[in-house]
Amino acid sequence: MDQPLQRERRFPKIWVWLALICFALFLLSSNAIQRGSWTSAEQLVVEGVTPVQSLFRQTVKLLADLWEDYFHLVDVQQENRRLKLALDALKRVNGLYRERVATYERLSDLLKFKEAVSRPTVVAQVVGFDPTGWFQSVVINKGTKSGINLDMPVVNASGVVGRIVSVSPHYAKVLLVVDQNSAVDCLVQRSRDRGMVRGQSAQVCRLDYMVKSGDVKEGDVVITSGLGRIFPKGLPVGTISKVEEGEGTLFKKIEVTPAADFSKLEEVLVILQAPREERKKESGPSMD
Repeated sequence: MDQPLQRERRFPKIWVWLALICFALFLLSSNAIQRGSWTSAEQLVVEGVTPVQSLFRQTVKLLADLWEDYFHLVDVQQENRRLKLALDALKRVNGLYRERVATYERLSDLLKFKEAVSRPTVVAQVVGFDPTGWFQSVVINKGTKSGINLDMPVVNASGVVGRIVSVSPHYAKVLLVVDQNSAVDCLVQRSRDRGMVRGQSAQVCRLDYMVKSGDVKEGDVVITSGLGRIFPKGLPVGTISKVEEGEGTLFKKIEVTPAADFSKLEEVLVILQAPREERKKESGPSMD
């Protein structure tokens, strides 16, 4: 019980001293207006009170600075977090809009290509790749329910992509022209020389059966010939990137860069036509 009594006695003494200091400062300020110099008693009060007043002002300033530099900064940090979350949300929305614009541009190019093809077509999205790595192929999200059958040609806005080799009600597998099992009868657009484009690697094809007397040079565009009853005539297949005279053979060694960029393949156009068996009945024996 003694400690609480001592605190109660101590606190009133502190308030008394503060009251006396304030009273002394009031007397000094009021006397200073009436006369120009302090008396000895006033000087003694000033010398004793001023350090206390300075300490009080420094303490108040320290508390104010602490409030501004710490407690206020806590609010600033919280506001920064809110602003960062809002900025991240805006970035996500902006990314979605950019993706929609890019998709719209690709579909617009496909629509232009579709208008140039006289046959009915179906737009499909690439939803998978060959998991084994043995074939250069992709899976699209359209199948027999959409009228797709075997050997139907697949293109995009740049040119030939491949042909349908497997099909289910809702999906189909496309063998790309860069696959080694792929073969497309083609023409050199400038000279009209004929050859067979076959897959060689992931990004390169070769043009076979081009005789050494053929008029072929780098930069020539290769298009489908329309023979083989799969691809319509005149579709871009690629551009000749390398021509060499084959040794010990009658044919040139020619490399073709595909027109389609298979690393960025997202949407394709399937050109609808009758199944191959029906076309054979209608047209007779095939050279394929």
